[in-house]
Amino acid sequence: MRIIDKTKEQDEGGNINLFARIQGTLKYGLNWYPELEAQKVVITQLDRLIEKSFVLIRNFTLPGIEIVIPVILLGPGSISVIFVTPIKGHFEAKGREWNVVNNKSYSPASRNVVDILFKLTQAFKKYLEINKIQVDVPIESVLIASNPGAQIDSLRPAARIVRSDAIKQFASTLLQEPPIVRADSIYALADKIIDPNFKLDDPLAASESDPRPLSRAQAIFNASSNEPSQNAIPDDFIESSPAQPLPRPSQKKSRSMNQSQIILLVVMGLIECCVLAAGIYVLFFLS
Repeated sequence: MRIIDKTKEQDEGGNINLFARIQGTLKYGLNWYPELEAQKVVITQLDRLIEKSFVLIRNFTLPGIEIVIPVILLGPGSISVIFVTPIKGHFEAKGREWNVVNNKSYSPASRNVVDILFKLTQAFKKYLEINKIQVDVPIESVLIASNPGAQIDSLRPAARIVRSDAIKQFASTLLQEPPIVRADSIYALADKIIDPNFKLDDPLAASESDPRPLSRAQAIFNASSNEPSQNAIPDDFIESSPAQPLPRPSQKKSRSMNQSQIILLVVMGLIECCVLAAGIYVLFFLS
């Protein structure tokens, strides 16, 4: 399986330093870093189980609206939009509802990961439509719980639910799907998704002998027009979706932080000061 990692906050070695972690947490929220770590666990497992004809795109940012799609898995028989969560506990997935189960009582969870995933999938489909990227395989929403402590009851959920002990079965299902797109066309499709301006006579018919390397450039939206487009991402997604990691373009000038973000920043700063003070003490007083 080929992995294309588009995570912006990490360095070339795939690591996220303390400063980048603070920035990412302030920008995306407290769930951001734990979900990145959960992605690593699941991607490592999938990489061992899935053959090279698959391509996985991690944390691809849809240009213009800055929505991050956590995992896109391209295969000959399907495309999976995957949301990996490290949650643990007892939950119920019912349609687009995500409930906490406690002593046989059900209450809505504070963060509806099923609804987040549903809206991310819709945004990805609209992105393909806007950029005229034709795909001949079905697009499926998949929620993967990386923590073995997550127990999930499903009742016609809006996404496929995969527990940590069923990842192997999920991979096996993907491998057994009837191929619709040729295996040697998946890389070209990944090129087209990352860069819709990627020119190819037949974007789904590239062969493995094609010497051109996989493009790493991000897609460019024509965001200069102020006129509303009939193909634009729906406003209700941008306004109400908890899957939206960044503010709307009209809100980007606002840099105000809420109370929890300020507290987090202060705590991180105090920790760094303590580490620095301890280093100075050891260097000058104990040497």
